[in-house]
Amino acid sequence: MRILLNGRPAEVEAVTLAEALARLGYDAGGAGVAVAVDGEVVPRGSWRSRALAGGERVEVLGATQGG
Repeated sequence: MRILLNGRPAEVEAVTLAEALARLGYDAGGAGVAVAVDGEVVPRGSWRSRALAGGERVEVLGATQGG
């Protein structure tokens, strides 16, 4: 299915948000990662059960260290 990932089209063969994140190379269990789908933040505890549909906008934000 095709989604928008951080504003760019991406093809994912996944059913849940957690599966999509893993297949796209994100550490779904890692600290400092936040995800929103269609503008709504998805709590980390819901990533494994949150189903994805084609055309959804997924924004992945990661905290970075430094100054």
